[in-house]
Amino acid sequence: MSEQNMTTILDSVEELYRKHRRNDVTSTLTTLIIDGISSHAMLIDSFVVLHAAFICSMHRLIGMDFAAFVVQHVVASYEQHLAHAENAASHDSGPSEDLGKECSNLIILLAELYNFQVVACVLIYDLIRELLSRDLSELRVELLLKILRSSGQQLRQDDPSALKDIVTLAHSCIAKQGVNLNSRTRFMTETLTNLKGNKIKKAAGAQHQGGDAVERLKKFLSGLGKKRHVQIHEPLRVSLEDLRTAETKGKWWLVGAAWAGDPLTDRQQSGLMRSSEVTDSSENHSLLKLARKQGMNTDIRRSIFVVLMSSEDYMDACERLSQLNLTEVQQREIVRVCLHCCSNEKSYNPYYALICQRFCQLSHSHKITLQYWFWDFLRDLGETNVGGTEVIKNLKSDEGRLEVKDISFSRIRNVAKAYGWWIAKDICSLLILKPVDFTLLKPQSRKFLKELFAQIFAATQGSSPMLSDQLDIESRNRGVIEDTFNKATKIENLGLGLIFFFSHAFREETGFLQWASSVAKETLQSGMDQIPRV
Repeated sequence: MSEQNMTTILDSVEELYRKHRRNDVTSTLTTLIIDGISSHAMLIDSFVVLHAAFICSMHRLIGMDFAAFVVQHVVASYEQHLAHAENAASHDSGPSEDLGKECSNLIILLAELYNFQVVACVLIYDLIRELLSRDLSELRVELLLKILRSSGQQLRQDDPSALKDIVTLAHSCIAKQGVNLNSRTRFMTETLTNLKGNKIKKAAGAQHQGGDAVERLKKFLSGLGKKRHVQIHEPLRVSLEDLRTAETKGKWWLVGAAWAGDPLTDRQQSGLMRSSEVTDSSENHSLLKLARKQGMNTDIRRSIFVVLMSSEDYMDACERLSQLNLTEVQQREIVRVCLHCCSNEKSYNPYYALICQRFCQLSHSHKITLQYWFWDFLRDLGETNVGGTEVIKNLKSDEGRLEVKDISFSRIRNVAKAYGWWIAKDICSLLILKPVDFTLLKPQSRKFLKELFAQIFAATQGSSPMLSDQLDIESRNRGVIEDTFNKATKIENLGLGLIFFFSHAFREETGFLQWASSVAKETLQSGMDQIPRV
């Protein structure tokens, strides 16, 4: 069998199915495939890929029962060879180079079946967990590396949360073995960590010798339905436990097969057990307690808070937040919780600003939430005329709400840095300042807006979100400041207000702030039809 004669072989096999009993043909083909793959020698990846593509073709042409039969027997053969290899290794005095080649070839076949969407990621993750359930021998490390090289990127795309659990399990397994780790084990650990952090590039995938063959055969499979009637099926979402208990409980994944259990009840019970374990963990308990202390009064806000506090970086947080399956209205809470946490940090943390930036790039509605939160903050500073007509009317009807809150300077600086970064990077514009009357500012508002514009000037001159408190910046990029403040000239009252504010607030400044404020003022004046004298 080769790529060139694959079509001819498929025609012949379909003819066999028409002339003989399906079970006889399926069992014979399965025996031939397993005997050919489980060779006592290391097979090249392209040879295994070719057999995986053949199984996928039969899966589409003959039906799901063919793939289910093959996968069940491949997994059984793999576990049998793995147990035999480990028993032989425990009795031999030294390691053998040929030991475990059968299970190594079979694990590659299962990984390639996953690449061709014959099986889902559930089975592959179960195989990885099974390999990590005992001490990591050289054979188990080699099998893990085979899976990661063949299907690592696809595993991360399909279920990143499960991959994170796998990495944690691997680290705990390695910690039990102590510091005596060989180079392959260290390499496997680094590969897992890089895969979780999405640091494995396509160039690194060149180590997978069958990579080119996979791409060619995927094109062949996509064109399979042009000349044949193809029965398109979803990948088999069977677990390792399902395959092990197939003879006793039955095969729920096959239509008409006997079944001795209730898979929905079993899945619900296992899901409840997993969720209870997570809820009862000490880390999540402490985070939930902290969330309530921070005023997270709904389940949605608490869930978002726990994700923010337990994520490794802003990319991990964005990925986990998107998996919460929030409605469009509930997604607004992401920005609000981020801003709450950002403003209450003792020192500024750009982590929250980057998360909001990512979500604003995905949906315009998050930018509107940023604007409303900004107006709420200005009202807390004492600017009661900022906001919609109904909001101002309600505030004036409730005199208790007109009291100015005493807000710490650290909170003012944190909010100013976050919005300064977003305005400089065009996530939101200066038009959010449209309702502000710069001639009647309260003292706290004047302090905040001066800090905001200082941070805007600083953010336009660099690419790092880690804004420093020291604003003695040497770079002088005039064009970026002009682009930022040109947008404010669209509204005459806003432009005039900003010119008035710069003329008074930055009058005594020197160095960078004096230069930046003068550039902003000149930009606003040149864009106005009537240049004011301030």
